Parts: sequence; C-alpha cells; structure tokens
Amino acid sequence: MQIELWSIGKTHEPYAKPGIEAFTKRLNHYFKTKWILIPTPKHTGMLSEMDLKKKEGEIVLDWLAPDDLLILLDEKGKEFTSIELATFLQKKANTGIKKMVFLIGGAFGVSKAVQERAQVAWSLSKLVFPHQLVRLILAEQLYRAGTILKSEKYHHQ
Repeated sequence: MQIELWSIGKTHEPYAKPGIEAFTKRLNHYFKTKWILIPTPKHTGMLSEMDLKKKEGEIVLDWLAPDDLLILLDEKGKEFTSIELATFLQKKANTGIKKMVFLIGGAFGVSKAVQERAQVAWSLSKLVFPHQLVRLILAEQLYRAGTILKSEKYHHQ
C-alpha cells in the first residue's frame, strides 16, 4: 500500500522541514510514502473563502483516483490513539487498498465536495495547529503506527 500525504499551501517551512523529511524517510520502511504539496491557486486575494475552498477542492478531486482512500485531517473528525491508528492502517492495508491519501486542507478548510469524498475524517487533536506542525505530527504519527505494527520499541505504552 502506498501512502500519499497531501497538503494545500506552500512548501515545508525551514523550521519543520528536517523533521518532516526525517519521519517521512522512516515511514518509508513500513509504507511507500511521498508528499504532494498542492499550491494555493493564484490570485487567492480576489476570492471569497468559499470560492477558494471550491477551487482547491476541484484540484484535490481532479488529482484523486476513484479507488484512492481519502482521509481528511479535520478538527471535527474522529480521534485515534496511536494504537487505534495502527490498527486502522493495518485493516485498510488488509483490504487491498493501493493508495491511501491523507489530506491537510487549505487555510480555510476544504470544500463540501471534498468532505463528502473523504471516507474518513481524522482529528489529530481538539487543539488547532499551524499547517506546518500538522505535517510534522502527521508524518510522526504514521511512523509511530508503523513501529507499533512491527512491534518495534519506538512507541512506549
């Protein structure tokens, strides 16, 4: 199974980039993983929040394949413990899914169409984090899930 980590917005900031790259490299030991950074549409200052979300959503939906599993990072989504996340990943991998896409939406969230396309909405926390930290936390938590699945010592209970 391949994991793609999609984020709408600018490239990784210098303060987060080394951690994101380190955990993504580690995660590749468990699942083939790559980042897809979706640029914010041009002339966004001219768009309303709703129009911006719609435009970003069109890009996301165009890039998704019909059989991709879309997991939307959403503050209103389901919260997982690290072990529950590992179990979720294993169950999905066992179903034969070829690609799992984790999506970090734009500054104002995602369009209704993207919310409806997502099979899972996942909340990292009830707290709100900057997108750059969400990228780092996402990569680290997926790596942690991989170590749990392999019974490695990274995760302590």
